[in-house]
Amino acid sequence: MVETEAAEGTADTGTPEAQTAPGAEDTQAPAAEPEDSTTDAATPEAEAGEGAVDQEPAPPGRRGWFGRRHPRAARAVRVVTSVLAAVLVLVLLLVPNRLDRINVGAFLRLPVEAVFVAALLLVLPSRPRRITAAVLGVFLGLSTVLKCLDMGFRETLARPFDLVFDWVLLSDAADWMKDSFGRTGELLAVIGVIVAVVAVLVLSALALMRLANVLARHRPMAVRTTLVLGVVWIICFTLGVQFGGVTLATKGYSQYLANRVQYVREGLGDADVFKKQMAVDAYAKTPPDQLLTGLRGKDVMFTFIESYGRVAIDSPSMAPEIDATLKEGDARLKSAGFAARSGWLRSPVTGAGSWLAHSTFLSGLWIKNQQRYRTLTTSKRATLTNYFQKTGAWRTVGIVPGVRKSWPEGKYFGLDHIYDSTHLGYQGPYFSWTPVPDQFSLEAFQKLEHGKKNRDPIMAEIILASSHNPWSPIAHMIDWKDLGNGKVFYKIKKEGTNPTQVWKSAQRVRTEYRKAIQYSLDSLTQWMQRYGDKNTVLVFLGDHQPVPTVTGGTANRDVPISIVARDPKVLDRVSDWGWTEGLKPADDAPEWTMNAFRDRFMTAYGPQPG
Repeated sequence: MVETEAAEGTADTGTPEAQTAPGAEDTQAPAAEPEDSTTDAATPEAEAGEGAVDQEPAPPGRRGWFGRRHPRAARAVRVVTSVLAAVLVLVLLLVPNRLDRINVGAFLRLPVEAVFVAALLLVLPSRPRRITAAVLGVFLGLSTVLKCLDMGFRETLARPFDLVFDWVLLSDAADWMKDSFGRTGELLAVIGVIVAVVAVLVLSALALMRLANVLARHRPMAVRTTLVLGVVWIICFTLGVQFGGVTLATKGYSQYLANRVQYVREGLGDADVFKKQMAVDAYAKTPPDQLLTGLRGKDVMFTFIESYGRVAIDSPSMAPEIDATLKEGDARLKSAGFAARSGWLRSPVTGAGSWLAHSTFLSGLWIKNQQRYRTLTTSKRATLTNYFQKTGAWRTVGIVPGVRKSWPEGKYFGLDHIYDSTHLGYQGPYFSWTPVPDQFSLEAFQKLEHGKKNRDPIMAEIILASSHNPWSPIAHMIDWKDLGNGKVFYKIKKEGTNPTQVWKSAQRVRTEYRKAIQYSLDSLTQWMQRYGDKNTVLVFLGDHQPVPTVTGGTANRDVPISIVARDPKVLDRVSDWGWTEGLKPADDAPEWTMNAFRDRFMTAYGPQPG
């Protein structure tokens, strides 16, 4: 096959000799190979066998062993290879960057880019043509890899891949694979991705080089065909011709590239925009003794429930069970003397990127990408937790069971002490990605901080992780007295589900997600019932919606938020917010952007006029 390709390449020299008629070539055939003179003769049968794709046979002495012994088979191979190359190029040009848009109709279209590339290759001399075909083929392959990244990001984050900011998330994806499916699963996935990327780049380059040779060998026909297709495209595009609701003439690939370029330009210019926003802080010059005066003496807990999104409350497949859990939580809290108010916040992310949501909530800025996060955490911008620390009236702590390695950004958030997954006393198993079950994390907070006697008031940032993707296996509630050092969870994990099996069915994924959210809610409300007192104030919320597999691809980014307190004066401070009584926000409850919460909270619990 290699020799056959070489023979075709020699026919593509663009010289007068290469353009001679088949009969002229036959007169120059070596006498030592008479058998080729019969197979290479320009007979009607041979011309019919060549077809429209490969009319001009290569010189007999340059065909290679397979071409000399099996000329008809060699011609068939060349025809099939050329057809496959054309199909591959068209598929790569037409394939959408969203899984939900991939259907037969998406590929029954005429891309203007194919016409343009054909015209370009036809006007170039031999050597530049080959180089251009190879470069364009690699570029086409790279854009296809980018489309695949878009597909993956849309399935997890409900947005396309960001060429400026998202590279760091690829290592996070590898870590998630390792935690969810083991080291072997991670290695197989990484190797598979590398092989697939290399294959796409090589095949796309070879395909365009193959088509470039075909165009050169059949230049007159290729020119006519290209002109006809160009005219057809212009007419169909101008008239908006459709078949079965699908527009025939498309410039989708060019538009896709243009959108990506604009996306990159906006990303590069975002740094200056964000720095201006970061400089505006209504409380930067407020004296410490005038900050958060309405919460002095209270233990304030800001608690994030991973992936607790509006879909858990609104989805018909989950709403009945979640509603029952919230009602049980309300009853539990009421029995302990607590009341709650709830509303909605719109997160900057969906599917993943919890740290961006956390920093948005605490900083009062819209942290929508990794660059903004890095800029924020290396700045002097004060967060909600910083302001608690600044007053000197609270000990500030972080309970972050999802942190398993160095977290230098933690110092930025104004926490006096941080308890990560290795400092909570947990000796039990991981639950896929989740290092520590929520119930154990909250019990550890009680033992390490909240339960101490003769202590200062506490402000705690608690990030619960049990409802983190892939929601399999998940823990379940046990008697608080039986938690011990966490080894009891080995048996619970063994009895749980297998993520590989769960993720074969979208419905099973939704079911396990719902159970994980119920577990997190139960852990939190039971802790409040068991350990909360008159000075306990709990603010808990979801960080973002779950992945599209659960949400069904909705663009809604709302998450529930609740304030729970026993002291009625605490809730009186937010009576004008219009929030719903209880743990379940009403459909028409106020919806704020997540970054708006910080200043509203600081205002509500700051000095009151009169």
